[in-house]
Amino acid sequence: MNTSHRVIALLAALHLGACAASDAPETASQEVDTFTVVEASFADMQAAMAGGETTAKQIVAQYLERIDRYEPQLRATLAVNSKALAEAQQLDRERAAGKVRGPLHGIPIALKDNIHTTDMPTTGGALAFKDYTPPYEATLVQKLRDAGAIIIAKTTLTELANWVATGMPNSYNAVRGYGYNPYDPRPDPRDGFADGRAVMDTGGSSSGIGTAANLWAASVGTETSGSIEIPANNTMLAAIKPTVGRISRHGIIPITADQDTAGSMAKYVADAAALLAAMEGVDEQDPATGSCPPPADGSYAAHLRADALAGARIGIPRAYYYQPVVPPGKTEPVGGLSSGESAAMSRAIELLRAQGAVIVDPANIPSVVNPVAADNQLLFQNCYDVVNGKGRDENCSVILKYGMKRDFNRWLDSLGDSAPVASLTALREFNLAHRDKNAIRYDQAELDISDEMDVTADRARWRADRDKDIRLSRSEGIDAALRAHQLDALLMPSWKGENILNKAGYPAVVVPFTTVPNQLQPPLPDGFDPRPMPFGVSFIGTACSEPRLIELGYAFEQATRARRPPAQFP
Repeated sequence: MNTSHRVIALLAALHLGACAASDAPETASQEVDTFTVVEASFADMQAAMAGGETTAKQIVAQYLERIDRYEPQLRATLAVNSKALAEAQQLDRERAAGKVRGPLHGIPIALKDNIHTTDMPTTGGALAFKDYTPPYEATLVQKLRDAGAIIIAKTTLTELANWVATGMPNSYNAVRGYGYNPYDPRPDPRDGFADGRAVMDTGGSSSGIGTAANLWAASVGTETSGSIEIPANNTMLAAIKPTVGRISRHGIIPITADQDTAGSMAKYVADAAALLAAMEGVDEQDPATGSCPPPADGSYAAHLRADALAGARIGIPRAYYYQPVVPPGKTEPVGGLSSGESAAMSRAIELLRAQGAVIVDPANIPSVVNPVAADNQLLFQNCYDVVNGKGRDENCSVILKYGMKRDFNRWLDSLGDSAPVASLTALREFNLAHRDKNAIRYDQAELDISDEMDVTADRARWRADRDKDIRLSRSEGIDAALRAHQLDALLMPSWKGENILNKAGYPAVVVPFTTVPNQLQPPLPDGFDPRPMPFGVSFIGTACSEPRLIELGYAFEQATRARRPPAQFP
């Protein structure tokens, strides 16, 4: 059985909607390919294809073989494109004819499975959408295809981008089950946690599993509150979480248009930047687009500067993000870092200084340290779970739970008669009716508190909370810190700034840096030796500052060369 047919057979056995035999992909070439895709960058692949060392078809075949080999252990995919080899061969023909579309020509990319494709199902990991193929593709998918990318697979995700239940582990969904971090792909053995979940958290609802383990070249994730930044950090990837509106959300299962965005996850900053450039642009289907000017020549290549840290002003927001603080009116401290994380950030700061950066320390975010409780960002978090249902949500932001009711129903309407359910209410009813089929293993408290919202009657509350979120995260938050110290960016440990960043809708560039101990509470049993967890840094800035953040992230990456592949998946 050839490589591609083995992948199809594997996925069929796992009930992941693999194609029937009549739709089986073209077989892989039997030619010996001396080029290896492991840890290869986009530029490496382009050079190898241009020099005749390999072809797009052979690159796809290598990735398919790796999916076949490692998927049973990692559980990284929800579908594999049965036509990937044929698509690669067509792109090889174009190259032979002198047409190269750009840096993504012939590059296999995976998509989070809340992004519409019409050649593979789009499930969001929800049982109600299992095997569902939408009637139209996401705008970003068409842009990737136009750029020459091959959509090789759909990645696993936390179900519905982690807006189902607060107790749901990351990378769990009802369709696929649990996904595993390739840096420690073992289940959690602790009492009360031994349900199959990973012992090393994979991070937010996007998956970095397959990109980190070299099952494809890069992936597209989505973020509402941390779901690109956290998995990138936890799987030693570079990533760009862009300004809301830089990439169209048309054709993406939503949580809330107030904060949702797609973004790029890759092994290297240059690859993440190339992926971002291919996806961004104005789309009349998404009124938020056009908020940021695209790079002048459609590329961020000019911003890949190894010397960009020289003279850059980088702020260190000590309060909460590095060191614990006691919010006004409270008695217990919140935030801060573990000893291992703190030591890592001290090394990162010294490295920035060595590269010529001007470090402003501290550069605290004003809304985080505001002594007035009503104006303190730490005291106005998102409403979650039944404890923040109607009548119990006066001190939290309703943005996510309101937005899910408003935008999920709009998305269902866009599917027309093909929609598997008619409304958020109908989805909840389906889940209850299929509880015995594991539709809601962790219940559905977040769907419940969303569905009790009244999109019309509660709009004033939404508007008030949205205005407060914007004020505390932007004018009294990130922008205030940047202005006060004339900063290019703030340096955040790993993903720690995601909440305020996402409320602002601002960008971040994540860069791998080191590892820290994987410390869990309650602790792991004696004799279980947890492996070190990847730990990166994030450069965050104001709206549309991606070009500068890419410069800083690239320079940091070139100075550290810190990424290491997971040893267990050579």
